[in-house]
Amino acid sequence: MVFTYQINNDVKFEHNDDLIKKANGCKVKIFQKEKGAKQLIKLVEDKTKFDNLSIKRIDDIANLKEKKLAKNDSIIIDFGGHNVGKFSIDIKSVGSPMDAPLFMKLKFAEMPTELKQEADDYNGWLSKSWIQEEYIHIDELPCRLKLPRRYSFRYIEITVLDTSPKWQVMFDNPKVVACTAVDNHEIIEAKIVDEKLKQIYRVSLKTLENCMQDVFEDGPKRDRRLWLGDLRLQALSNYSSFKNNELVKRCLYLFAAMTTKEGKISANVFTKPNYIPDDTFLFDYSLFYISTLLNYIEQTNDIEILDDLFNIAKRQMDIALCYVDREGRLNLTEEYPVFIDWSNEFDKTTSAQAIMIYTLKQFVKLCKLANVKFEKYEDILGKLVNYTWKNLYDPNEKMFISGKNKEINIASQVWVVLAGICNQEQAYDLITKTIEKLFPVKGIATPYMYHHITEALFISGHKKEAISLLKDYWGKMVDLGADTFWEAFAPNDLTYSPYGSTLITSFCHAWSCTPIYLIDKYVN
Repeated sequence: MVFTYQINNDVKFEHNDDLIKKANGCKVKIFQKEKGAKQLIKLVEDKTKFDNLSIKRIDDIANLKEKKLAKNDSIIIDFGGHNVGKFSIDIKSVGSPMDAPLFMKLKFAEMPTELKQEADDYNGWLSKSWIQEEYIHIDELPCRLKLPRRYSFRYIEITVLDTSPKWQVMFDNPKVVACTAVDNHEIIEAKIVDEKLKQIYRVSLKTLENCMQDVFEDGPKRDRRLWLGDLRLQALSNYSSFKNNELVKRCLYLFAAMTTKEGKISANVFTKPNYIPDDTFLFDYSLFYISTLLNYIEQTNDIEILDDLFNIAKRQMDIALCYVDREGRLNLTEEYPVFIDWSNEFDKTTSAQAIMIYTLKQFVKLCKLANVKFEKYEDILGKLVNYTWKNLYDPNEKMFISGKNKEINIASQVWVVLAGICNQEQAYDLITKTIEKLFPVKGIATPYMYHHITEALFISGHKKEAISLLKDYWGKMVDLGADTFWEAFAPNDLTYSPYGSTLITSFCHAWSCTPIYLIDKYVN
């Protein structure tokens, strides 16, 4: 199934005011900190960095105020690290009287490659309005330009498109008011001996920090909203680091407060200017509400939340089980697709079957915590597991197959292990076989799926290989110049983007922050 826009205008949503009030009661403080720029830079060719592009310092930021810029002149300002916030700068004219407006372009970038690319060349399927650039006219100088939008960036390129032949423009005091739900003073970094893992951990922390806003955003550059698949992984990483559990609770209530009339949870929620559920639905994301709720309760012992949210979780499971036949086979439709990963190079049938089992086991745990009868769910669970072994396991290959073509892919083996369909010995043997046949990893496009591959390695007893994959995948992004981890990264195709251009790709993305959790749980 190929992921496409879902437009479901006929879907009717309900808004539970009591749950919305509880979500509002969990609002967290947003910390703001003014930061100055570090240096002026230029782009240079560097084959060791992403898109063969790196930066070179050309001047101290203190000397910016001495530079006179005329028509077609430009500067690149480097803030020295990734920020999410609002930008401002002082501007004045010098020379003859200002006989025409200043016309300028500002381009914000998380990575140098964005400065090289032109918006006019973008022809992907996501809106180019996400590209972070502004064209501005200023009639009167001097002034302090304060841009109203929030940006996600490290670099800003300012180009003077025109003044007049009579005068030039000068800039000074570039600042960003950075915002996050994390108080930096409360960060306690894990004690990590391995230097590469330490680098990965720090970049993961920054990634999560900058995605923690009024909700757990999936990416502060693009989308800027609450996605359920991202939330599950962000919450796990948060428990291992910042421990801002109120933010997790707020997100759980927001999803629960705005379901469809049949009780289905949206894949994502808009929070500004009002709370609006999207008309996009993903099978695995809806089920991961159960995972996120259980993980939250296990971390906080907040059993009282079940009074409010158990029935919401139950409804996700009951809807999902409508797609399971008497044999225990999951039969999905195009109207309720499964995500698994951006890549569509592999069949996702068995992965979805395993996620059904994974979340059903978690739901049974929720039933026990809520003192609710669970026997019928355990019966269905048995059928799902039996079907998986009987029909999806190839005894000759000693691996699990997927789809009509009996495809053997890495996602199927990984999710079978994560779902606990195998015992420990079987899991070890299955992943050993997976490493032999399917490594190095191919056809996987996101840190989201790489997280699950890495965790399956750890769980199955392949710690050495799991650490190696952490270093090879997330460590490669660090080597390529990442300040924060990326939405999509295919090591064998650095030009890959789900949207047709890396110009629109998020280079700070929620689901890539999980080395925090993986290192904390399985390495330290």
